[in-house]
Amino acid sequence: MDSKPPVRYLRTEATMAFPDGRLLASRERELYLLSVDGWSRLGLTWPSGATPLTEAEAANWCERQNVAFVPFDPSRHGG
Repeated sequence: MDSKPPVRYLRTEATMAFPDGRLLASRERELYLLSVDGWSRLGLTWPSGATPLTEAEAANWCERQNVAFVPFDPSRHGG
């Protein structure tokens, strides 16, 4: 039985460029950023002040940002 760790979603703190923060996904130690091209690997360091979100909250965040929510799929993104 292969039990994989769950995907966790986070929202970064607000900045001038991104007043509503950015959407991140994490699985194990890998961190990814949702960009216009899909999920881009960021590395291993979580930004300070990132707020955990459920998948539903992440989808709602995308809707408010007028961005298509693409659930993070570890099998397609190096997971």
